[in-house]
Order: sequence, then structure tokens, then C-alpha cells
Amino acid sequence: MEDVLGQVGPRLRRLRRERNRTLAALSESTGISVSTLSRLESGQRRPSLELLLPIARAHGVSLDDLVGAPPVDDPRVRMRPMRQDGRTVVPLTRNPGALQAYKIVLAPADEEPDPRTHEGYEWLYVLSGQLRLVLAEHDVVLKTGEAAEFDTRLPHWFGNAGPYPVEILSLFGPQGERMHVRARPRRS
Repeated sequence: MEDVLGQVGPRLRRLRRERNRTLAALSESTGISVSTLSRLESGQRRPSLELLLPIARAHGVSLDDLVGAPPVDDPRVRMRPMRQDGRTVVPLTRNPGALQAYKIVLAPADEEPDPRTHEGYEWLYVLSGQLRLVLAEHDVVLKTGEAAEFDTRLPHWFGNAGPYPVEILSLFGPQGERMHVRARPRRS
């Protein structure tokens, strides 16, 4: 615990400098005096929740990130959605370099396909809606419950093919790692 608390001051100073803020500007946005902020950063004042909460809010970071709290042995994945160009991407795994899983929500859009290539192998499963997949010379629409898998070195693009958001699961792995879906045959 003392090691964690001992690193708070330098972390506060580094965070403030990364954001190009002065002690006076931070004082103004938090209501904490410049001298108290300075003592916190130099380690002359012990950090308290009363002081750290407004600083975390002012910097737009979580309290755990602010104090560098050690990870808790919790098996749940903390999903932090990323939004970009009408897509919401929620990482479901956190192992860089290994097999990655994502939930992706695509808003309805009138997009022209712009196929790309890169190393890897991808598996897509449509949870709801309609997904347009352009893969090399193929142009298909996948519906709820359908899946596709492909080598990402082939030119590919996917987007929403319907009037409502489409939700998909995407599994992506480095080249050579292939995903396989096994299903029981239908009974007649």
C-alpha cells in the first residue's frame, strides 16, 4: 500500500504536465489550493479521497488510473467501448497479440465499400441485423445467426446492410490462428 501511495505524487505531476496544465489552472478547476496540489505532487502531503476525486474528475481519468491501483484478481473483462465513424467497438479480450474478441455495433449508413488487407484471420457472427461483407470478388449479406470466416490478406470490408443497427461478434487472430464453429447436424 505504501508503494502505491508513494507513487501518487509523481503520477499526479506527470499527468498534469502531460495535459499542459499549471498548478493554478488545476487549482481553479478542482477548488484545491495551489500549495496543497504542490505538496501532493512532491509527496509532502498524503493523498486522500477528498483530494483525489476532484483531481481525477478534472483530468478525466478514473481514480484507479490516477493512483495506479494494482489490478484486482477479477476474471471479468472491463469493457470500454470505442466509438468511431458510426461504429461502436467493445473489446471482449485483453491479450495483445493473441486471439481477440470484439462486439461491434454498426449504425445504418450509406457507405461505399473500401476493402482493405492486413495479416490475420477473422471470424464474424451476426447477433442481430444485416451485415454486408465484401470479400475479394464476393459481395454477400449475412443475417442474424449467420457467420463468415476469412483470411484478412484478402481484400475485405463490412458494413451495415439494413435500416437498423447491426450487432456482430468478431474474433480476430494472428495469421495461422483459425476459428472453427462446430455445430450438431439437424435431426430429421
